[in-house]
Amino acid sequence: MNVVRLIAAGAAAGVLTAAVALPAVGGAGVAAKSGMEQLNLKPEPLDEPPLSERTLLRDANGKQIARFYFENRESVSLDKVAPIMRTALISIEDFRFYEHGPIDIEGTARALLKNMTTGGVAQGGSSITQQYVKQVLINAAETPEEVQAAQAPTVARKLKELRHAMAVESKYSKDQVLEKYLNIAYFGAGAHGIQAAAKRFFGKPASELSLVQAATLAGAVQNPDRTDPNRGKKAQQALVERRNTVLDRMAELGKITPQQAAEAKAKKLGWKDTEVRGGCEESEYPYFCLYVQHEILNNESFGKTPKERQRLLQRGGLDIKTTIDPKMQAAAEKAIKKYVSTKDKPVASQAMVVPGTGEIKAMAASRAFGRSKKKNEMSYNIVADAKHGGGVGFQQGSTAKAYTLAAALENGFKLGDGLATGSTYYAPSYSAFRDCKGNRVGDPKHPVRNSSEGGGGFKTLQTGTWGSVNTFFMKLEERVGLCKVIELSKRLGLKRADGKPLGEYETYTLGINEVDPVTVANSYAVFASRGQYCRPMAITEYTDRDGKVKQFKPKCEKAMDPEVADAVSSILSGVFTEGTMREVGGIGRDAAGKTGTTDDYTAAWFAGYTPNLASAVSLGDPRGAFSHKLIGVTIGGRYYGYVYGASISGRIWKDSMIGALKGVEAAEFTAADQSRFGGCGTGCAPKRKQEEPRGEDEPELVDQLDDQFDRPGNGEGRDRSGDRDNPFGRRN
Repeated sequence: MNVVRLIAAGAAAGVLTAAVALPAVGGAGVAAKSGMEQLNLKPEPLDEPPLSERTLLRDANGKQIARFYFENRESVSLDKVAPIMRTALISIEDFRFYEHGPIDIEGTARALLKNMTTGGVAQGGSSITQQYVKQVLINAAETPEEVQAAQAPTVARKLKELRHAMAVESKYSKDQVLEKYLNIAYFGAGAHGIQAAAKRFFGKPASELSLVQAATLAGAVQNPDRTDPNRGKKAQQALVERRNTVLDRMAELGKITPQQAAEAKAKKLGWKDTEVRGGCEESEYPYFCLYVQHEILNNESFGKTPKERQRLLQRGGLDIKTTIDPKMQAAAEKAIKKYVSTKDKPVASQAMVVPGTGEIKAMAASRAFGRSKKKNEMSYNIVADAKHGGGVGFQQGSTAKAYTLAAALENGFKLGDGLATGSTYYAPSYSAFRDCKGNRVGDPKHPVRNSSEGGGGFKTLQTGTWGSVNTFFMKLEERVGLCKVIELSKRLGLKRADGKPLGEYETYTLGINEVDPVTVANSYAVFASRGQYCRPMAITEYTDRDGKVKQFKPKCEKAMDPEVADAVSSILSGVFTEGTMREVGGIGRDAAGKTGTTDDYTAAWFAGYTPNLASAVSLGDPRGAFSHKLIGVTIGGRYYGYVYGASISGRIWKDSMIGALKGVEAAEFTAADQSRFGGCGTGCAPKRKQEEPRGEDEPELVDQLDDQFDRPGNGEGRDRSGDRDNPFGRRN
């Protein structure tokens, strides 16, 4: 049997040699042509998909803020590789590279003879071109089975490589093939390509490699796993031995002198272990980095299919310019740090968005991003929704009342219009509220109560908003229509953080849906931009590996009339002077906003804006908001009996906005159109009795209205979705 194999191997080697070395003419040519047909040794084009390249993220000013990669690779042209590196690699891998054709006849015939006598591929003999082909096939493999097939120890696979090698060398020059091989080869320690390897092993670019370093990397490509210096002393010693083999070969070929080889062999390995940090965990702005990464994977602007987008992210070698503003980010981080500690269990998070463009300028949180429980790190993007690496969010609380206010103004209410309300609200019937499918969701048995602001009375759109009166907003939502409020909030971009449909229940206006700061800030930005909704935007442009630039423009559409947005701003501006933020105060320029404290103090919010910038701050415990309430807690070294929207979130918002807008010229809101919204229509306040002095009848009026609108004997139960927004009240 061995004799038969030996004869076959010899014949095959002879045919292969003749097929490649001799022209297909004359007597010998006939034999060669016959051999080529028998082995099908015709050039076969090689599909060369782009190599995986690291992706860089830059801030709005162009400074690098993060990098992530599927493979740590940074392709370089051949002139950026030290000549000694090229010499070392060719000496050990294919010393006649520039002399032979696509196949090293002597080496291949010798290897083929050996392999066929053993029944498999036991010996190499591959040229650099063949090695490049093999790496391309491995690189293109997308499944474990394809990777295995690309490395299968079979003669069929070897012949396929030969056919591809013939096509490659007819397409590229020798220098081009060498350049491609240097960029695709794996050197160990997670370094793909010569540039990444030079930086990883020795902390320098490939252009500055010395003889010792070049010989080391040339030796590493043969078996990078065995000689991976990151694996410890045994592997490092194996790499030193392999390096010395390269140096001896270079001396044998006359590329260096024996003395140079001896001096180089006497030197230590020189392994620097230069860690190449990557991924969002290593970024200055990890939460924003996560948002960008998921935006590429989710947005069809980066590829029509998820597979295309994944490939772009992993292999694109993109240089991405983002919207993040270092000054605004620093202002958000500073303000959060002032009020919330990294060690606190409750987490404060904030997003800043530009009205009219949707550009995200800051994404910050009180905890560092990471997976260490000991360090109290966050393992997901708490500032954003699940689609962008976030979680389930926190209930929105009374920041949702702004949507009901806007819907009322859009549907004909005037600034002075109001409603008589009591301290407790019950739906008048089961059909008082209907979701957008027409289903009845009202429950006359379910009480909604006010909190520390006390009883009801007549509340206008202004006073009801400033005091964040639950019963007023329930009655206003009833009057406007639940579905109209929901539809308007959707036009403003409101979505649940977990990606599920918004809960369409009667307490919608009290903020029952779990949301995230980016979404809330962006919805409030619509009021600031006078009715323009813009999709949240994190990337302005990217440059691909070929230098092609793709720019992105804001995607905006009209969500409401400018006059309606102006009227909303005129009312929300009073929250700082007449409402739940009056003790905290404003920021020294036109600003509007709304506090949000969820029922039972499970979360606390503040969302607000100027004409220049919108922002939202949330505070809640990610361990479970309902099981870890903001009652009797110490946050940032301060004890709070109850945490309201203005207690921490409002103060963070104020300080961060002052810092973020420092140096930015103050802009003013457009005044509300009095011809459309001035005065009151059908909801005017009850007239006072002429004989009673003005102001003295107010307590009596309130008592009468409480009697009229409260239902007696209902106990002291509280709505589980309600809001308590008075930051100054205290409970016994």
